[in-house]
Amino acid sequence: MDCIRISNLRCYGYTGFLPEEQVLGQWFDLDLTLWVDLAVAGKSDRIEDTLDYRGAIESVKTIVKTQKYALIERLAEAIAEELLTRDRLERVRVRLSKPAAPIPDFGGKITVDIARPRTPEKIIEGGETESLG
Repeated sequence: MDCIRISNLRCYGYTGFLPEEQVLGQWFDLDLTLWVDLAVAGKSDRIEDTLDYRGAIESVKTIVKTQKYALIERLAEAIAEELLTRDRLERVRVRLSKPAAPIPDFGGKITVDIARPRTPEKIIEGGETESLG
């Protein structure tokens, strides 16, 4: 399946377990992978035949900026849920990083990485998947 990748999206938001994170806020870095059939747009050269990623970026920025969650796992899930409401999008991957997590003596970053299909799947015998929707 074809995909559109959006890399290095930086947003300021108010998600975090500590109360001050939800008041002071912090930066979040995102990478998105949007699985969509690009064959028609590749031939037609019309934006109507693809996923307009400008709107996807704006939606993500709005969610990060306006929603307050305790966990970045929940923020990533909210982003995936919103993106999957868009026509043509079959699957989404959200990699959400907290580059300055307030952890003593820790200079790294924390990242959650989730992938969600438009329709839920269940695992059936033999490790194969089956659509539930």
